[in-house]
Amino acid sequence: MAVLSLIVLAGLWLLTTVSANKTPRPPWPEPIDVVELLLPPVISRNETGACTAAVNPRGTGCIGQVFNEFQSGDFTPDGDHVVVNVEFIGASSAPDPASIYSGEQVILVKTDGTNFSNGDPWKCISCGISASNAQSLDPQKDYPHVFRSGTKVLWGHNILVCGNILVSSDKCKPENTYIYPLYWPISADGSGPGGVPRELRLHPDDEHIGWSSFTSAGGQHAYFGRLQFNPSPSSGDTLAPRYDLVDVSLLMEPNGLAPIMANGNELELHDQAITVGELRGFSGSGDEITYIGSPREANNIDVFAVHLITGAVRRLTSHPEYTDPLGWSYDNGWFVAMDTRGTDRQMWMSGMRMIPPVIDLITVTAASSTRNNGLRRFFQPILIDCYGDRGDYFGQQINAGGNGSNGAINDPNWNGRADPAFSYDGTKIVYWQALVTSPSCGGANPLKCPESTAEGGRRYRAMLAHLKRRKPTKPAPVFKVPKNIPWAIPFPPGASVPPQYILPTGNYTLKGKSSGIAHATLIANPSTGDFKTISVSYKNYSDDNGDHIISGFESVTSTKIPGENPWMNHLDWSSDLKQTGVVNATKITSPGGFQMSIDAMVNIFSANGTLTTTIDGAVYRQPANGT
Repeated sequence: MAVLSLIVLAGLWLLTTVSANKTPRPPWPEPIDVVELLLPPVISRNETGACTAAVNPRGTGCIGQVFNEFQSGDFTPDGDHVVVNVEFIGASSAPDPASIYSGEQVILVKTDGTNFSNGDPWKCISCGISASNAQSLDPQKDYPHVFRSGTKVLWGHNILVCGNILVSSDKCKPENTYIYPLYWPISADGSGPGGVPRELRLHPDDEHIGWSSFTSAGGQHAYFGRLQFNPSPSSGDTLAPRYDLVDVSLLMEPNGLAPIMANGNELELHDQAITVGELRGFSGSGDEITYIGSPREANNIDVFAVHLITGAVRRLTSHPEYTDPLGWSYDNGWFVAMDTRGTDRQMWMSGMRMIPPVIDLITVTAASSTRNNGLRRFFQPILIDCYGDRGDYFGQQINAGGNGSNGAINDPNWNGRADPAFSYDGTKIVYWQALVTSPSCGGANPLKCPESTAEGGRRYRAMLAHLKRRKPTKPAPVFKVPKNIPWAIPFPPGASVPPQYILPTGNYTLKGKSSGIAHATLIANPSTGDFKTISVSYKNYSDDNGDHIISGFESVTSTKIPGENPWMNHLDWSSDLKQTGVVNATKITSPGGFQMSIDAMVNIFSANGTLTTTIDGAVYRQPANGT
């Protein structure tokens, strides 16, 4: 399956005369060159003055070998620069001018092979800003994104502003640059601490923004709001000039469809249910919100898109591996997804296709956690056209052109991370990778830690992909955001998340769209109200005209320990499924079943017994414990 998934690759458009209501044939592969971007010089010691003139003669700072918060972000509008989050170490003490190159900072990196006027292929845009120009700076500094104006940068829970000057310009200097914190008022009177947004993504209109936020019960919701500058706030715990998140909507449809609902004693699957679990960003024009949603197939975590006005839902990815971060081209024609496809990381649990996602009412968090081993992500960048996965088309691995050796562009020990980004003209893509590092290797972990071939032994790198045959395109017109999203829930300060549909426990049938039937039993945990056990038996079940016919039995029991971390999952799994049709497959647990424990915030795999999927003779086994 892993080989099959990469046979048909993405590339140049084949279609020129396909009507608007038809999905075109998949594109052919295209030539892509990948190079590593230059970053500041590397030192191995974080001591005052360790960044000497011998290491950096221009006195513009040094970075360390390991920095877990390193991230590259968007291109500037000219396509010649990428915004990057770094940590400077070993700076001299003040009043040495080089003392400003210290701590976590945001820089621009050249992508055209030239240097800035300082002689470096990079420049720091947050270094040296006075305390008066950066009051109440929020310590959360991640996911850097450049506004389309080119004059602002979203930097975690902060916005860096250089007036009307492009941040890439020499005229953008510390004395005319300001950094303002973000504040999300959630109390009715606007007082006290604000809400805690995570992984914020800019809408293309430069005015709106989307984000996710964890709940105390081990879940999260997604939100959409507007940025409003507040020069002199009078409430809240951040009283310095700030950007407020206002006109907020909870991205949830009131009384809307749930993915699985009961109709008497029958279960119904609803593909148009809006389930924005974790917000991933926006389409190139901004007409759609992209997100991780409820699975359409058992244990298969995918990215979806929902239209801001109509609420129409599209499934963008369907490969049985795991997809998460992604970035759209500005012309709306393509997206890059960071995906485990080709690695077989998830195939042992999700490789059997077209199983309805009934057990996912228990297993979804665990299924979305096994794609990592701690900080190791197993992601590689996949180029996919705007119509998404379909048939045997699962995109083109952007960095497949290497030889797989240590340090090569496709070295499997270098894992892709969030977020990839296109240049405005669509001819370049930037993404970044981290080299697997202890404790995700070495010590108790059976995986040996590789040596870094990057400059100075650095264990992170920013990569630039040139789409060699592409001609520049223009960004699509930016979608005008309505005052209110028709299908979402207004979420002013003081609002609370309304109750959502809960599938009642009991015994149900689920009829296959093409043939067969499934019988499901849902049992509740009386102490938590969650599902404790879900069991499903299938007889000649098919939803796709008999291409995949499922028979057999699967059952999962969840054990919740009172007072335990809500992100901890303990599953006892029993499976004996067979599939015929276009493939012959099985999904089978060992005698005594398969018991798995995993913390969704840590992602260290631990199991007893086995769960194994076999597809046309190809056997996919679970990862080793600790990996």
